[in-house]
Amino acid sequence: MTSPRNLARLDVSARQPRTFDAPRLPDGHRAPVSTYFGRHVLDLIKLRERLPREVYNALLSTLRHGTILTREVADTVASVARDWAVSHGATHFTHWFQPMTGLTAEKHDSFADLNVQIAGELRVLEKFSGSQLWQSEPDASSFPSGGMRSTFEARGYTAWDPSSPMFLVESTNGRTLCIPSAYISYHGHSLDHKTPLLRSIEALSRNATAFLKLLGDVDVKAVSATLGCEQEYFLVDRTHHALRPDLVLSERTLLGASSARHQQFEDHYFGSIPARVLAFMEEMEYELYRLGIPVRTRHNEVAPMQFEMAPIFEDVNLANDHNVLAMDVARRVALRHDFVCVLHEKPYAGINGSGKHCNWSMSTDRGENLLDPGKTPHQNLRFLAFMAVCLKAVHDHAVALRWSVSGANNDLRLGANEAPPAILSAFVGEQLTGILERLMKGEASKDPEHFLIEMGVAKLPSVAKDNTDRNRTSPFAFTGNKFEFRAVGSSMNCAVPMTVLTAAAAAALHEMSERLKKKLDSDPRHRDQAVAELLREVFTETATVRFEGNGYSEEWKVEAARRGLPNLSDTPAALAEVMKPENHRFLVDTGVLSQLEVDARFNVSAERYLKQVTLEAETLLDVLTSAVVPVAERQLAATGAAWRVLSEAAGSAKGSSYGKRVTALASGLEAVQDGVARIQVVLAESHGGHDELAACRMLSSKLRPLMQEVREAADRLETLIDDETWPLPKYREMLFVK
Repeated sequence: MTSPRNLARLDVSARQPRTFDAPRLPDGHRAPVSTYFGRHVLDLIKLRERLPREVYNALLSTLRHGTILTREVADTVASVARDWAVSHGATHFTHWFQPMTGLTAEKHDSFADLNVQIAGELRVLEKFSGSQLWQSEPDASSFPSGGMRSTFEARGYTAWDPSSPMFLVESTNGRTLCIPSAYISYHGHSLDHKTPLLRSIEALSRNATAFLKLLGDVDVKAVSATLGCEQEYFLVDRTHHALRPDLVLSERTLLGASSARHQQFEDHYFGSIPARVLAFMEEMEYELYRLGIPVRTRHNEVAPMQFEMAPIFEDVNLANDHNVLAMDVARRVALRHDFVCVLHEKPYAGINGSGKHCNWSMSTDRGENLLDPGKTPHQNLRFLAFMAVCLKAVHDHAVALRWSVSGANNDLRLGANEAPPAILSAFVGEQLTGILERLMKGEASKDPEHFLIEMGVAKLPSVAKDNTDRNRTSPFAFTGNKFEFRAVGSSMNCAVPMTVLTAAAAAALHEMSERLKKKLDSDPRHRDQAVAELLREVFTETATVRFEGNGYSEEWKVEAARRGLPNLSDTPAALAEVMKPENHRFLVDTGVLSQLEVDARFNVSAERYLKQVTLEAETLLDVLTSAVVPVAERQLAATGAAWRVLSEAAGSAKGSSYGKRVTALASGLEAVQDGVARIQVVLAESHGGHDELAACRMLSSKLRPLMQEVREAADRLETLIDDETWPLPKYREMLFVK
């Protein structure tokens, strides 16, 4: 009798690419992206066409200068939003927000109003007021709060974020107007990821403009952070996925013997995209383009059935909204193509995990990239000043940055197969390293002009994007006009690491401004020399965080320890360090988070780690006891019977190979059952206390190694059991049967 697993393999191999109704030109060709890009977005262009001029200007003033938005403006915007959404088939609206679950959340309300009377009769009309746009009140009792509120306190508020445009999400039978929103508690505490990100952007702008004025750029009114997220993901056929309880529940394979073929030939990377996958990508991109998400790149990644999409740079807040929306779209569209989009950082053992490389920079309100070296001496000096800011941010706040990318999933990825190590360092390339080293050796007594020329600042060579080789093992690498934060995990909401990074840059800017003021107060005539002296000091102070070598090497771990760089190998270690006031005080000092909000996020981190690892352990127990052990027992009985028959017929000597097979099955089965009992004991111990950090450490140091040990025993059994009876789809099938 054919097993469900083998039937699934046949079903998957027979699938064909799915088509969808893409827009067409009169000649039948696919319409260009420009004809439908942003069609489902109520952006500023559409608002300018529909709003009265004074209302549009008032909204623009709010977006550009932080002017308070009046209720009259909100009412007019709401009326336009309603008419636009209803004309596109929307029946409901929702405040779309990002609670500390790591996912997005929404509560849909109908535009229909039953309380309007016309000529004495009850009528239904579509209604949407400024107050409904401005604020909503979802039940907040079940969202993570980190102890900031009791579970019986249900009141929470979502507030419209006008800096991120409203958009329409299409479902099977209709459309919903989504309003990007911040999420706060009844007492005003942030319960989400967006609010701290918006605060960090304000802190960066405030401190960067002050620093630029000291450098001589007096016309800059605002500075923003920019972001481009390279999103990696795996695709698994949904039939295979449904037969893997571990993938269904924990989003990673907790068992599975390695396939003889995996990524060793490196032939999947940038190879021809499989037909079914390309069909999925094309429909996903169509959906993303209609939502105004400027995705540009698609390609095969290194691991089999691993892929990547990457967008054009945007403002960091909008880019983050687009990334979490893109993850949701990818999941939904994948199902239409009989795939499951897996965003877990390490769904398969032994092959590459997935990251979300966050390409981050800073830009003025004039559109100047502050990490672009420029072509004039002034621009060169400004570039080096902001390079110093970034290095100081990483040097001073490495612990917080490491915590921002921590989590049970990413712990499995960092330091292995294309992921950077857990040691935070920065890579700037050979050319820039030489320039920084010359600056560090400079003699501040020289006159400004000759000092700048001899230090290579006034004649800074063009630092093109490809002027130096990339370092794929660096967590924070300069790539020509931006830094690539490579340590961010694929399933993460990148608002958290971007908040910490942006706040760290704001803190570095504030300190460097204060130091530069003192230098200018003592000698205001020589601004460039004062700046150069400050840079020499900062580059010297932060030299330990710069590393150009192989981050995977054991030598780097030794060298990093000698330099005093923290090596926080897992989430409990990162949590223990970041909870120290000196490692997170900058978040409070910059106004990004209150101390209560900081503590709450640490509690949420610990709680999520405990829940994730516990879920994995309980899922592993379930799969072992209900699937692996029974099939191993049947195999042992069958093999043992065959061994006895052969021994009786041919003598025990000729049956010795069967004896070894029986012994391997018996010892493997015993190891698995013994491991099940040991896992249960550790789980019980972890639930016994009230110290969440201690429980996290126990799960990390005892439970996860034990789970790996039991997995290895089960994976050995997989290779000994009849292929027809093994119940779980194997690695070779999930990765290569397309």
